[in-house]
Amino acid sequence: MRTTVAIRTLLFSVVLLALSHSAFGQMAVGISVRFGPPALPVYEQPICPGEGFMWVPGYWAYDDDDGYYWVPGTWVEAPEPGFLWTPGYWGWNNGLYLWNAGYWGPHIGFYGGINYGFGYFGTGFYGGEWRGRTFFYNTAIVHVNTTVIRNVYVNNTVIVHNDSHVAFNGGQGGVESRPTAQEEQYSHERHIPPVAAQNQHFEAARSNPELRASANHGKPPIAATARPADFKTNAVPSRAAGGEYKPAPANAAGENRGQPENGSRPGAENNATHASELQPHTMPAPNTGNSAADRKYQQQQDKLAAKQQQDHQKLQQQQEKEHQQAAAKNYNDAQKQQMEQRHSQQTQQMEQKHTTQQRQMQQRQPAPRPENHGEKPR
Repeated sequence: MRTTVAIRTLLFSVVLLALSHSAFGQMAVGISVRFGPPALPVYEQPICPGEGFMWVPGYWAYDDDDGYYWVPGTWVEAPEPGFLWTPGYWGWNNGLYLWNAGYWGPHIGFYGGINYGFGYFGTGFYGGEWRGRTFFYNTAIVHVNTTVIRNVYVNNTVIVHNDSHVAFNGGQGGVESRPTAQEEQYSHERHIPPVAAQNQHFEAARSNPELRASANHGKPPIAATARPADFKTNAVPSRAAGGEYKPAPANAAGENRGQPENGSRPGAENNATHASELQPHTMPAPNTGNSAADRKYQQQQDKLAAKQQQDHQKLQQQQEKEHQQAAAKNYNDAQKQQMEQRHSQQTQQMEQKHTTQQRQMQQRQPAPRPENHGEKPR
């Protein structure tokens, strides 16, 4: 099995470099925070740098050491014709704010009902559309130089599903929105994770102290850029903070420090591209002092572990079959890259699903039996 993985790594080194650890940093699988992100700042959109560039709105990311920091909005080339960007979003769940990663796909999926602006008004996208292999920009929504880019149209119909600057879904003060049946269907389509330019942009934002909310109080000095990771040329500052800034408390981080981002599997690589590269999830045996409750909880753990293992084996077999088909059909480099991107997305989605399942399981863990401090039983 290790030999097979090594061969794949050699054949698809370009893909694996593009999907490095930093690539999935912004996916933040397993990242949880007890304090919600600041409101989205108010800013102008920089002019589109050229045909085929898609708008990727800015958002608040999180780091255990530095807290929330702003990842500026930017223009990014679509990975392939027909693909659109679905932004990520923060969602509240049982007292924690969890990050749901963005992705490229043939349709816009659910992004929490968050109004990111510039066509992303809570549901769908109104800033343009694909017509065959050419993207047409709606100049009523996005900032385009029509003397340079001619594939444009004007549609003033704007459907704003959320007119606030709130940056998270659910919880107290959050956006109350749930995915539609169609958005649920879109979530099962073929997706592509953030491209290399987005990952470079993300890393540049994370390393810039001025973009930390603790420094800019919700009004980042660089709110948007014309091109990824270029924070100087045609960069746009915030006009205003989206709301009152409230500093994060000392215990804002969830249970992230010292744990791998993809769940409770010590030593697991967060940039795994195939199911065959993953090890099964493990959970500590319950020991609450209540044997009946522990036994019941252990049975629930075993049942979940068996189901996850079944998912794991099914995906591994599917990916192995597709690799065999690729070899038999003599795929070219572009076809191989698309297949590897799809496998990476499938693997990460499964990991995110399993991590969520384990977190929910841990929340159902029985409470320890109260200690008997020397009292005689009655």
